[in-house]
Amino acid sequence: MQTFIHEDFLLKNKSAKILYHEYAKHMPIIDYHCHLSPREIAEDKRFKNLTELWLDGDHYKWRAMRMLGIEEKYITGDASDYEKFEAWAKAVPYCIGNPLYHWTHLELKRYFHMDTILNEKTCREIWNHCNEILQQEDFSARSIISKSNVEMIGTTDDPLDSLEYHKVIQSNQDIKTKVLPTFRPDPLLEINHHSFSKYIGELGKITNIEITNYEQMLEAIRNRVNYFHEMGCRISDHGLEYMPYEESDLKEVSAIFQKRKDGFIVTKAEEDKYKTFTLRFLGQLYHSLDWAMQLHIGSIRNTNTRKFQQLGANTGYDSINDFILAKPLNSFLNALEKENKLPKIIIYTLNPAYNYVIASTVGNFQGEGIKGKIQFGAAWWFNDHKDGILSHMKDLANVGLLSSFIGMLTDSRSFLSYVRHEYFRRILCNLIGTWVENGEVPPDYPFLGKIVQDICYFNAKNYFNIR
Repeated sequence: MQTFIHEDFLLKNKSAKILYHEYAKHMPIIDYHCHLSPREIAEDKRFKNLTELWLDGDHYKWRAMRMLGIEEKYITGDASDYEKFEAWAKAVPYCIGNPLYHWTHLELKRYFHMDTILNEKTCREIWNHCNEILQQEDFSARSIISKSNVEMIGTTDDPLDSLEYHKVIQSNQDIKTKVLPTFRPDPLLEINHHSFSKYIGELGKITNIEITNYEQMLEAIRNRVNYFHEMGCRISDHGLEYMPYEESDLKEVSAIFQKRKDGFIVTKAEEDKYKTFTLRFLGQLYHSLDWAMQLHIGSIRNTNTRKFQQLGANTGYDSINDFILAKPLNSFLNALEKENKLPKIIIYTLNPAYNYVIASTVGNFQGEGIKGKIQFGAAWWFNDHKDGILSHMKDLANVGLLSSFIGMLTDSRSFLSYVRHEYFRRILCNLIGTWVENGEVPPDYPFLGKIVQDICYFNAKNYFNIR
């Protein structure tokens, strides 16, 4: 059986096909936000079988399998690797309508040259074929990156990370892809988390600063940001359940910090004041270093307490949050803008109900000779399917400028996820191609092709100053 992943997959008209095949298809990838392991890149990890490469850590697939009633032993449990793969193979046909169905077959096609639909009947054939390829000399973590034409990777790194594997990568001249750290200081913001005091203690140790007050913590943060900067970091990332904004001053926030350090839980209003002041400090710091600041807004984490206790975080029990966004987001951006210390910022929403809020907000804070300085970030997590990607781009186009968009990312822990860029590019070209076919845009293919290439590659390359 021939797969539906043919050369014109998702390209529904002549213009879409021209834009994809002549302009988008061969552009390099700037994967500025992902969760790949720097260690696995540094050590050029080889994978023992398809389960290790494809299923380990993939909570997208795990959620789908659970929805079909598959026992946990075949998902995160003690079943054999083949049994886990077989369980996934049985699940795949029932994933129609979910991007997993498309991604699965794109990955089989692009990396393993398989045109066979994965299901219970073809499971053994695909398992044997792919595992044989995995044993070949040129099928390792770095070779997959190279095959995928990836120019830059932005990993996600804790402020306490030594970045030792980034050092190894940077010292290896055979690695042509830029692999740069991203500063992810979420633990520093979650003041009410049970591990906050311990984390602050570890921050003090690594920076050789005895943190007894809030200002010393800010000094320690600056120390780590400077270290990350020396290691090539130019991007930060913040995962926020909602967008906090409460005005306060250094004296008040210092008292809140001290209250928590003394072992007391702070109130919701105090927490928001602490988070707002700290985020503003970080934004000013990023501006001084010409970093881009990412705000991933709107996830509720680990909602199933029993499963969290059994399996831990990032195992597929997170959800979309609802909250008030417009006023706090505009207030935050405006506070930095008033001081002329607004960095480049990429704003993502997990809740697509806020698409127009963000699309309208980013237009309020542009300028300074920076194309798309404040970005409406790519369709993320529960939105990175065909409809979500289309909705994001159409909403951005309706309210702002799609042509300034910095494009897609993988947000993934899998080395095979680069097909998500192809998926995005096909959807982008079909969108613009449809406008042409409908007579809404003139068929100036060189001009439209340049816009496509900008969105796929050049906008991000310039935005992050990748040289």
